[in-house]
Amino acid sequence: QVQLVESGGGLVQAGGSLRLSCAASGRTFGTNTVAWFRQAPGKGREYVAAISWVGTPNYGDSVKGRFTISRDNAKNTVTLQMTSLKPEDTAVYYCASRLASQISIKADEYTYWGQGTQVTVSS
Repeated sequence: QVQLVESGGGLVQAGGSLRLSCAASGRTFGTNTVAWFRQAPGKGREYVAAISWVGTPNYGDSVKGRFTISRDNAKNTVTLQMTSLKPEDTAVYYCASRLASQISIKADEYTYWGQGTQVTVSS
C-alpha cells in the first residue's frame, strides 16, 4: 500500500509560479509511474503530467511549456513546478501512482491517489 500526500498548493496571481510536491509513504514509488491530475469545479478529472520511474516526463497539452514534472526516487517525492499560471489552472491537484512502468494519461489506470491540494490562480 502506498500513501500519497500532496503539498504546496495555494493562491497565486496570474503569471506566477507554484511548486507542488507529492510524497510517498508506506512503500516507495519503486518503478511506478507517478502522475498529476487536476479537477476544477463542475469538471472531470484532467491529466496534467506524468513521469516514469526512469524520469521520462509527459505533459498534457494545456500545460506543455509551463509545467515541469520531476522525481527523486531516493526521497520518494515527485514535484510539479508550475509557471506562467493562468486562471484556468485553478483546480484541486491530485498526485497518483500507477503499478506499472509505462505512462498512462487515464485516471482509471492509477491505483493510489492523494487527497489533493487546492491551487487557485487569480486574474
